[in-house]
Amino acid sequence: MKHKPVLLREVIEFLDPKPGEFFIDGTLDGGGHAAAVLEKIMPGGKFLGIDWDKDVIAKRKVQMANRKNVILVSDNYKNVPMILKNKKLGKADGLLLDLGLSSEQLESSEKGFSFQRDEKLDMRYSEESKPVYKWLEKLKESELAKIIKDFGEERFAYRIARAIKKNLPIRTSKVLADIISGVVPKSYAHARIHPATRTFQALRIFVNQELKNLETVLNCIPEILNPHGRAVVISFHSLEDRIVKHSFRDLSKEGKAEILTKKPIVPSKEEVLDNPRSRSAKLRAIKIL
Repeated sequence: MKHKPVLLREVIEFLDPKPGEFFIDGTLDGGGHAAAVLEKIMPGGKFLGIDWDKDVIAKRKVQMANRKNVILVSDNYKNVPMILKNKKLGKADGLLLDLGLSSEQLESSEKGFSFQRDEKLDMRYSEESKPVYKWLEKLKESELAKIIKDFGEERFAYRIARAIKKNLPIRTSKVLADIISGVVPKSYAHARIHPATRTFQALRIFVNQELKNLETVLNCIPEILNPHGRAVVISFHSLEDRIVKHSFRDLSKEGKAEILTKKPIVPSKEEVLDNPRSRSAKLRAIKIL
C-alpha cells in the first residue's frame, strides 16, 4: 500500500512554508509531507529530514538524490537541537512531527509492527534498545501489564500480560496476536479495531520510549525555531496528544508561543474513508513569538 500523508492540506496550511525558508521534518517516514513542503520552499529553501529508522533514510536518499539543500539524517527527533548544531544549520522556520507509523513501516519493514503477518517480534526503530521479544522475557508480569494498560489503554491488560508470560518464548508478531485474541472476550473480535491493536501499540511506544522522546523535543522547540516559526505535531494516541496539548499550553503561558489550534484538528470523513489509518489523528500547531 502506498503511504498516504495524513492531514496534508492542514499541515501545509499551518506550517505555511514559503520559498527560501528552512524546514524540518522530524519523522520523515514515507516522505509525503516532505514532498509537499519541499514544493513550497524551493527554490532557495533548505530542508532537514530526520528518521530513526536507517532503512527509511536510505530509501529517501535514493528518492531525493537530485534535490539541492536537502539534508537527511538517521537519528531520533529528540536530538534535533544537537543535529542543528553539528550541521551548523541554525534555527528553522518550521518543524513537523507526524507520530504515526507509515504504511511502509507496517507492511514492509519486517520488524513485527503489524499483526497481519508472521514477522520477528522486534518493533524497534533503531537498535539502541532490546527487541520486544526480549522485553517480554525480561519484564515481570505486573510490569508488562502496566505497560499495556498505560501505553495501550487496554482494559484487559492484566489478562493479556498473564497469557503472554505463560506462553513464552514468543518470537513472532502473529503468535503474539493469536495469544491476545485467545484471552480477550469474544466481543472484541467484532470491535472496530483488532484485539491486539492496543497491546502492539503499547509495546511499540515502550520499546522506543516514544513519549519520553516527544516530551524532550517539545521542550526544545524555542531552541529549534526562529521567531514566527511554526511547529505542527500529528498524534495518534490520547497520551501523545495530552503531552502535546500541555507542552503547547505551557509555552503559551510562558509567552514563548501562540497556540494556532484551540482544539485539535481531525481528518474529514472523506479522508478517513480514503485512508482508515488517519481516523485517530489529531493535529496541533503553535507559532513561536
